[in-house]
Amino acid sequence: MASAPRVVAELGRPETPGETAARKAASSAAYRSSKTFRNLIVALLVILAVVAIVILGVPRGALPEAEPADVAGSASAASASVGRTLLVPEVPEQWRANSARLEGSSMWRVVYAPPEGFVRVAQGLGVGPSWVSETLGGLAPTGTVTIDGIAWDEYVIPGSAQSAAISYALATDAGADTVLIYGSSDPATAAVAAEGVTDQIRGLRGESP
Repeated sequence: MASAPRVVAELGRPETPGETAARKAASSAAYRSSKTFRNLIVALLVILAVVAIVILGVPRGALPEAEPADVAGSASAASASVGRTLLVPEVPEQWRANSARLEGSSMWRVVYAPPEGFVRVAQGLGVGPSWVSETLGGLAPTGTVTIDGIAWDEYVIPGSAQSAAISYALATDAGADTVLIYGSSDPATAAVAAEGVTDQIRGLRGESP
C-alpha cells in the first residue's frame, strides 16, 4: 500500500514531487557543505600541528660570539704598511678588544669593551695639533692629569656636549704622533688604558722606560 504524501506544516498540505526533490537536494547540499567545512577545519589543525612540531623540534640557540680582535697581530701587519710602530695597549684580560685597525692613513685605533662602557685607544700618525679637537668634535681640554709619569690633557665632557657617547678623554703626544684615549667610560677606566701604553709612549718619544 502506497504511503500518503508527506504533509508539510509550513504549507499545510502534502509536498508535491517537485518540492520533495528540492527539499532532498537542499538537505544533501547542506550536508556536503557541512562536511567540507569540517574537513577544512581538520586540515587546518593538521597544518598547525605540523608547524608546531617543526618550530619546537628545530634546535635554537644564541649565535656564537665573534672572536676578539687580535690587537698585536693587527698592529704588526698594519705597522708594515705605514712604516711606524703602532700601539698595542696592555689592558686587563676581561677587556674585550672589539676592533683594531687603521682608520684611513692617519689613525690606528683599538676599541675595547671593559666591564662597563667602551674605550678607544687612538694613535694619530703624524697628525697636527688640531687632530684631537677635531676627533672630539671641537672640544678643548678641561685640565691636565698625570698618569704613570705621563702628563695628559684631560677632557671631561658634560652631557650636553657629548657626541657618539663620548664622556671622557685623555690626550698626549708620542713623538711625531698623538695618543687619544676616549669613550664612554669613567676617569679610572681611561687611566687603566693610559697606563697600558705608558712604556710605548716613552719609546715613541725616545725616552727611557
